[in-house]
Amino acid sequence: MTNPLILSDAQQVIGRRWSEGQPPERARILILARDALDFISVTGQWYPFVDFRGNRASSGSSPAGTAHGLQESLSEAERFFEELRDEPEAAGEQPAIQVILDAFRFISSTRQHAAFGDFLEHVESNAPPFVMASFETKSEAEAWLKSHPNPPTFAEILIGNRSHDVVYERETDFRRLPWNRHLERHLAWLKREESPVAEASFATREEAEAWLARQPRPARWTWVLIAGEFYLAAYYPNINHRALYPLSMAASEEEEADG
Repeated sequence: MTNPLILSDAQQVIGRRWSEGQPPERARILILARDALDFISVTGQWYPFVDFRGNRASSGSSPAGTAHGLQESLSEAERFFEELRDEPEAAGEQPAIQVILDAFRFISSTRQHAAFGDFLEHVESNAPPFVMASFETKSEAEAWLKSHPNPPTFAEILIGNRSHDVVYERETDFRRLPWNRHLERHLAWLKREESPVAEASFATREEAEAWLARQPRPARWTWVLIAGEFYLAAYYPNINHRALYPLSMAASEEEEADG
């Protein structure tokens, strides 16, 4: 596996360019670069990105086409980082800057503007961690992973109401689904940032699930009350999945923060 820390190194280039009071246009470009790198990681496209860099990324700019909307923003950000790469003060950072440029070109070359736009909306809405699949049981998830020809490396999936990482190494065919605490941490953070106010109240979880299932396109997240307890009602449009997470899941993260 090519060193996945190249994505981290590229994020550090972005962080070093961030400053309070910077022009809004510069902030927008840096945020777009950050999210482009995250998009490749959370959608499990590490190996396709590695292959793209090896076979095509060094050949030049993104494919020509009508520049509008997100595609225009990507082209503008690409020009910014091309100029940055050539500045004398960027000496030593060129490989990491090239990763950012390759991320823009990968998204454009694979025509993923719509998927990337959906991911940006997900991030901007403070929705729960992005996931690529959902399963009721661990055995179902393991069967999916075992039979998948190219598992989404570094992506997250849901098993029940728990978030798991997809660990896959192409060279050895190593596959695992370790549990993580990203969802619990997000709930704890969201409780601090968005004090729970229920959009709807239900006597039972079954009533809440029926209400959520009836929504043709729910909000990415909202608070509801079920038998007096707050839940986060979440919607993942990329996999058309709806979920209810009890706020009590965040208790261990809150205790750790207080300690």
